[in-house]
Amino acid sequence: MKNKIHQVSKWLMIFVAITLCSAWLTACGDSNGSSKAADTKNDQAGLKSVTIIRNFKTASLDPHNSWETLRAGITETLVRLNDKLELAPWLATQWEAEDANTWHFTIRDGVSFQDGTKLDAAAVKASFERGIAASGVLKSALNISEMHAEGQQLTIVTKEPHPSLPSELVNPYASIISTAAEKQMGTEAFNQAPVGTGPYKVITFTPNLEAELEANSAYWDGKPKLDRILYKFNEDSNVRALALQSGEADIVYSIPAESVATIEQNDKLHVESIAGLRAHYLLYNEQKKVMADRKVRQALDLLLDRDSIARDVMLGHGTPATGPFNANLPFGFQDDAPAANAEEALKLLEEAGFRKHASGGLEKDGKPLALTLATYGARPELPLIAQLLQSNAAKIGVEIKLITVENADTYIRENKDWDIVTYSNLTAPRGDGGYFLNSAFMPGGALNGTEVNDQAIAEVVHKLNAATDVAERVQLTKEAAARVLEQVHHSYVVYPNLIVGVNDRIADWKPGAEEYYIVTAAMDVS
Repeated sequence: MKNKIHQVSKWLMIFVAITLCSAWLTACGDSNGSSKAADTKNDQAGLKSVTIIRNFKTASLDPHNSWETLRAGITETLVRLNDKLELAPWLATQWEAEDANTWHFTIRDGVSFQDGTKLDAAAVKASFERGIAASGVLKSALNISEMHAEGQQLTIVTKEPHPSLPSELVNPYASIISTAAEKQMGTEAFNQAPVGTGPYKVITFTPNLEAELEANSAYWDGKPKLDRILYKFNEDSNVRALALQSGEADIVYSIPAESVATIEQNDKLHVESIAGLRAHYLLYNEQKKVMADRKVRQALDLLLDRDSIARDVMLGHGTPATGPFNANLPFGFQDDAPAANAEEALKLLEEAGFRKHASGGLEKDGKPLALTLATYGARPELPLIAQLLQSNAAKIGVEIKLITVENADTYIRENKDWDIVTYSNLTAPRGDGGYFLNSAFMPGGALNGTEVNDQAIAEVVHKLNAATDVAERVQLTKEAAARVLEQVHHSYVVYPNLIVGVNDRIADWKPGAEEYYIVTAAMDVS
């Protein structure tokens, strides 16, 4: 049993001239893009520092509800992914399964939290208990029945067979924190400056704006190369690109594709564009009567010109999507992406009972086919995808009203009057499709804001969750994904590259496809 589960854990991973600046930018670079601000950062008291800008803001650094805490190098998990997307030890040096429900983890000795307290199995157990109470996502993912801690040995017993538990412990929400520090500080203060085991600790945090970090000089895996890091948040893609070009930032995530050529003309900057594990897609509100009709969802899917989006919106920094999982993965579909077909889309709408009105629009029972599509700008391609769909829909008489929201998850949760939302998510962040299928299609799943409740998918996912054989897991994942496509619960549009702008002063660092590990102890400047 131990060898079989170890094989699952291993092989699933294998496959797997600037004139305007924002108010928070204090200066702009010269016409050659020289990094004035960046070049002077090391002159202040001899400290080496770097500025990073992320494309999403966060109001809290609660490690069990924010991925940014792990990304910023504040916390760590028991298990991590290496550069080949294989499971690798981190705060746990090894693990093994005693049986289908019982796992033993050896916690790394000689590690301390940033407040100096020792990391042992009891501390990990307390962290997981805190995380499960704070995060429904983590509670569902780990499915823990009981835990036992003795010295550096942690035993986890799950409620059901859970062969993918080590993979689930890679989840940023599974970050290990000092609950003793939280008790001393209070939860509100702790979530502004959490105490983990990572190479950098929080000095100050301004919600939705920035976190200032300093090196953890007692870090267990070697002294960090940098002294300070300014970890900023800004959802305006143009402001982020300007910040890189002006020298106000050294690393900028989610650069607009149309800015890449300009940035690469600067001999002090470069762009990393790498194929990732993310999909851009459409969510449909099947709780609305019109969107509950599969023919309507099929018609909208046929109005998506995926080739044009990959070519003209992504400018080659992405590939047309064939389903929820990238075709390069063993459980991804190798077929060509569906072609746009407006004529067939109109035929489906007519079969659904819609007819042309004298005005040219479609209507049913005297009501026009008018849909609301919500999009957001933190991922700059999504509003462009929405506009292209709106244009294609108008040609056959479907009216789509676009609205821009600040946070798609909050909007979905707090509003029920929308029909479509542009969305983006890592669908196989740990080399396995189980995470996404459980999160997006099971009742109560963290990504199931549209309340999809498809019993056929649920039955397959239950089998997947208990499967240990690699070939069986691949087949079950494909089976569930095929049902998603058949019922058009989502429309998968494009697999976007991760596009990151980088100042050439940055050394010993590259972005990873998993999008988990941004700030590292090895990151340096030349």
